[in-house]
Amino acid sequence: MQCGMVIDERLRVSGNDSFPTNRGALCVKGWTSAELLRHPERLLQPLARNGRGKLTQVSWDEALQRIAVRFTEVQIKYGRDAAGLFGSGALTNEKTYLLGKFARIALGTANIDYNGRFCMSSAAAASNKAFGIDRGLPFPVEDIAQTEVILMVGSNSAETMPPLMQYFEQQRANGGKLIVIDPRQSATTNNATLHLKLTPGSDAALANGILHILIRDGLIDADYVHARTSDFERVKGLVATYWPAQVERITGVPEAQLTQAAHLFGKAKSAMILTGRGTEQQSQGVNNVLSYINIALATGRVGSPFSGYGCLTGQGNGQGGREHGQKADQLPGYRKIDDTAAREYIASVWGVSESELPKVGKSAYELLNSLGSEIKALLVMGSNIVVSAPNATHIKARVRKLDFLAVADFFLSETAQLADVVLPAAQWAEEEGTMTNLEGRVLLRQRAVAPPEGVKTDLEILCELGRRLGRKEQFAYENPREVFDELRLATKGALADYSGITYEKITEQQGVFWPCNEAQPNGTPRLFAEKFATPDGRARFHAVRHQSPAEEPDAYYPFYLTTGRVLSHYQSGTQTRRVQKLVDMNPEPFAEIHPSTAKRFGITNGAVVWLQTRRDAAQFKVKVTPTIREDTVFVPFHWGGAQAVNRLTNAALDPTSRMPEFKVCAVRIQTNIES
Repeated sequence: MQCGMVIDERLRVSGNDSFPTNRGALCVKGWTSAELLRHPERLLQPLARNGRGKLTQVSWDEALQRIAVRFTEVQIKYGRDAAGLFGSGALTNEKTYLLGKFARIALGTANIDYNGRFCMSSAAAASNKAFGIDRGLPFPVEDIAQTEVILMVGSNSAETMPPLMQYFEQQRANGGKLIVIDPRQSATTNNATLHLKLTPGSDAALANGILHILIRDGLIDADYVHARTSDFERVKGLVATYWPAQVERITGVPEAQLTQAAHLFGKAKSAMILTGRGTEQQSQGVNNVLSYINIALATGRVGSPFSGYGCLTGQGNGQGGREHGQKADQLPGYRKIDDTAAREYIASVWGVSESELPKVGKSAYELLNSLGSEIKALLVMGSNIVVSAPNATHIKARVRKLDFLAVADFFLSETAQLADVVLPAAQWAEEEGTMTNLEGRVLLRQRAVAPPEGVKTDLEILCELGRRLGRKEQFAYENPREVFDELRLATKGALADYSGITYEKITEQQGVFWPCNEAQPNGTPRLFAEKFATPDGRARFHAVRHQSPAEEPDAYYPFYLTTGRVLSHYQSGTQTRRVQKLVDMNPEPFAEIHPSTAKRFGITNGAVVWLQTRRDAAQFKVKVTPTIREDTVFVPFHWGGAQAVNRLTNAALDPTSRMPEFKVCAVRIQTNIES
């Protein structure tokens, strides 16, 4: 979300009341974030594995030289693409841009991707298909407070983005309605007008059922559909087969609730649909999102005041992180790496020939799955892949097969513990740079304190490695501003055009919405008012038929397993599991199980059970609660090692976004693993 905060010289944090996104509100993670800056476990000197296999302290020169030499050796022996990079949605725009440039110019490898592929990629792909462009929210968050009805799908914003909830509270105070679609009852559903408790993996069927009712009951905007969209008739024909009674059988949502949701949304003067990871982290994630976009288009919401479709971006720079080149198929500004004109333009900016740029590489999970076979050396920045990847036990085994692994991080994460070289990186308050929040608003994060002695920024690391790999001219930056100025040039004329944005303009306006260029010098807070970013300016409907998840319950694995977040922790927990207040709130993961399911197995609250899938088994304490479906088990994913639920999750990939199916797999509950 990117909240504005103030930190003083004594490392005390306060909310920034004038900041437009969070307006002074912070969650518990924000209030405690400064504790990590001088944490006793903070990495303060490079580490390298010695002859006995132990990580020991070394100089920066030795650590960087070892990385440069080992990557060079691997590429000489196995080819350019044997080198891989794995980035993060937590990196600043400057780092994202430079990491992509480093991969293509310093290493010449096609194989770079990032953990955002595991977060927003399905929503991004769907937005590109429907609208021709992907910006998480194509309107400011303040519009949420002014809309009449919100349909929220697969998001528990009350725990994942607490400062955002002030807009939902304003919306409710204004008489607005909130419909939440989620298999479990959460802090967010507790505030909802209507909660649709669907079967995991049935999103597209539910959306098609709602659209069926909207069409049947005359609640679509025919004039908008005719003037501003294409391919509606194909969708109309498809959803005619999704009778409410049939949809109830597929989704478990009563027909009366389907009708209530459709009428609330269709009769509202303004309405928006917001999706989260619940509907997106599936092997049909893109189709799921497209089916909800169909509803927004059919009712004339997209581009209308206080209405539309948006994705609730998860990571700190989840939006900017997916724009500027750390994806396998991408160049800066959302340019495609397989587009000849885009390649020629970026090559000219970088001072190389177009032929030097590699082609499309492997997506995130495919990259990790090829470690030790096709990819022999890997550099990881800002990610903890052995906790965050699906089928994590398998990925950890692949990491161990690498010839060489380098990791840049603040702490010795589970991934860093496996590295040959570990580089201590500066944290968020110790460096300058831009971030792009869920609205597409580019923000300037100013340096509050100097990093500890012996710690370098990721930009410094990439520049030094670039020089050691023979690209001194392309990595001769003195500060983040110089990198950003080149990013501005690299994105000029692209979909995500930053060319008109400067650090000064960001400061003056408290953030600038892209696209910002000569034609839109003050940025673009709201998209789609007049046209879409498609060749003919029309949005595209997509006829999406519901498909079952890659795994469904059977006699041996009779339950659905789904995963998510808790309020006190973030991502893989590398940072939050080191803050005692946050640990005290949630010291360990848990398995939510319905009381009737618990009774069936003779399980009481607090008992320990094994959860077993086709990939692995793990032990969790049980939290017996009526808030979960009887056929579903929920486990949060912030823990590593034996407590990592991603040991169990399925790596089945969406065919378009390459998003793994984190949110749905078949699981077995056992009181004894040997039973």
